[in-house]
Amino acid sequence: MYAERMSRLTGAVVWTNTPDGAGGGPVLPDGCMDLLWSEGRLLVAGPDTRPYVPGGPPRSWAGVRFFPGTAPALLGVPAHELRDLRVDLEDLWPADRVRRLADRVGSASDPATALEDIALEQAARTMAPDPLLHRLVERLDEGRPVSATAAELGIGTRTLHRRCLGAFGYGPKTLARILRLRRALALARAGTPYAETAVRAGYADQSHLSREVRELTGMPLGELLGAG
Repeated sequence: MYAERMSRLTGAVVWTNTPDGAGGGPVLPDGCMDLLWSEGRLLVAGPDTRPYVPGGPPRSWAGVRFFPGTAPALLGVPAHELRDLRVDLEDLWPADRVRRLADRVGSASDPATALEDIALEQAARTMAPDPLLHRLVERLDEGRPVSATAAELGIGTRTLHRRCLGAFGYGPKTLARILRLRRALALARAGTPYAETAVRAGYADQSHLSREVRELTGMPLGELLGAG
């Protein structure tokens, strides 16, 4: 069973996922990175460009999903180095520190809140996220074209692409596609007809929506909604 709540860390979400016998669907690209806890291990989920299906038997997870573009500054690693990967936190931070943090989360009555505390402490030790990146996400999530967004933010397209690689793991056009997918899935899951979903999310038509969903998730929209 999946559950989530807003985090005390601005823009982040705290979530848990425990096996319920129904089988879980794939983890879809969403523009975010996560700090994860499962079976005694602290991990980081990098930015996805394709669906991720966890291997092995079902297990319990807890996580903090960071607002798009904010995790690299907290974790100290460019997002593109973790694209489509799940890595142990020990690969990014000193091993002795990670072991202490793992002991702390493992002994907590609520591992998800313990993870959130770690994220908050790390945020207090690092520079605040670049406000330009937050504005970029907002503009693209409104359906603004990349070129118009770059001009509005006062930066060149090459500079924007370079900064997006470090913050999101891919360029602004891919980020815009993923944010549009996220909007479309939210509408479709709320019962909005597919044709209306396509228009409201920013696709040319329903066929365009269908192609993009299949390209980014590997599944037709109807099957994807059933799996979710």
